[in-house]
Amino acid sequence: MLALRLTRGARPAVQLRRLLVTVAAAGTGFLLLCAMGYALAHPGSPADATARLVWCLPPVAATVHLAVAVARTDPGTRPRPGLAAVGLGPARLMLVSATTTALSCVLGSMLALLVFLHLRGDLTGMPFDGAATEALAAGTPLPVPGSLTLLALVPVLASAAVAFVLRPTVLGPAPDGGARRSYGRFGATGRVAARETFGSYGRFGTRGGAAGRGTGRDEPEPAEGTVAVETPAVETPAVESVPELPAPHPAPKGLPWGVAVLAAGLAVETYAAGATDDGGPALPAALPAGPTGVLAGWLLTAVGLALLAPGLTHLCGLLLQAVRPGALRLLAGRGLMEEATRIGRPLGVVCAVASAAVAMTPLPDSGSFGPLTALGAAVVTGCAVATLCTAAVEARQDRSGTTAALLRLGAPAATLRGAAALRAGALLAVFGPLTLVVAELAALPLSR
Repeated sequence: MLALRLTRGARPAVQLRRLLVTVAAAGTGFLLLCAMGYALAHPGSPADATARLVWCLPPVAATVHLAVAVARTDPGTRPRPGLAAVGLGPARLMLVSATTTALSCVLGSMLALLVFLHLRGDLTGMPFDGAATEALAAGTPLPVPGSLTLLALVPVLASAAVAFVLRPTVLGPAPDGGARRSYGRFGATGRVAARETFGSYGRFGTRGGAAGRGTGRDEPEPAEGTVAVETPAVETPAVESVPELPAPHPAPKGLPWGVAVLAAGLAVETYAAGATDDGGPALPAALPAGPTGVLAGWLLTAVGLALLAPGLTHLCGLLLQAVRPGALRLLAGRGLMEEATRIGRPLGVVCAVASAAVAMTPLPDSGSFGPLTALGAAVVTGCAVATLCTAAVEARQDRSGTTAALLRLGAPAATLRGAAALRAGALLAVFGPLTLVVAELAALPLSR
């Protein structure tokens, strides 16, 4: 009930992100059901049925990735003061997030089942003059356990991934025994909260008692026979301090590995272009039939882009601050360095999807895209772009405190907008040419 209340009372932007998860789950569930329908209609071709099921894994992974990104930006399940007192601690909020994600994915799976049954003719008759009979196994009874298993795959994986990413981490005392760590964002990142002692306050002196009261310094004791006269303390008005930019995180360590995996993927594609077909899993309908090495090369290329993207993002922020930066470049560069991992990985996935789309565009038989291939490509592309936008929203939420402090100090809003535009321009200037180069190199095996 709590998950339903939080889901119903969310803002329109949050509801839109949850709706995107539902749509992605519906598309992925429909692809899984179509793979089962093809297996039922062609019992003598288990290899082709297995290949269709394997090609459903990229949409499943993209949907789970989007569900995790949406759960991280959900303000309804963010820890707030007072929630732990009523039993809503980090563990309970993590369960609420996982339940909300499961509800969104279950709704999408139910929509996929309704559309699948409608196209099979099980509800209102056979639509489209029976054009989808071969892929949907119309007239063949559906196995209920298999259908429920496939429909439950996306909700179970998505909720498990959300629970793992947002799990609370209870950390004990520090090795030196002086500080403990408290819960961060669902306990994912702890913050050191040192316990203050009696003598650490500024209004008490280090020798305790009335000595040094109000000054925080040791004062000499009055001589014997003299009268100690206390001077009234002068209170100074509180002045808001200038917010310090946080120290940037260290550079991600995946850049060398990403370059190595990307080069290996391109090498495997080039080598496999001259090989004969080895009878491995067939490529989609729009791609020429080739050896399994081409598919392995594509996967390695995508993984390499995802690995090297955080390092490139951090490098972009470092270059923006080079050669006597001003306030605008300093804000933009520090922002990129701080958000390198959060923004870089979804950006790398988007680059991998875009390079694959550009590589398949000039193919002579690119018009042979089947409806299921187009649906799978739409699900993967839409999830990649939506995940990147959601990561940008999460980064904006994390720096909202610094942004509000800068505005209170009189920083013009145009400067903050200019820093955001400069960050976007720097990323586009680096990742745009990289995507085109990878696409051209990946298209070479397909043009032979």
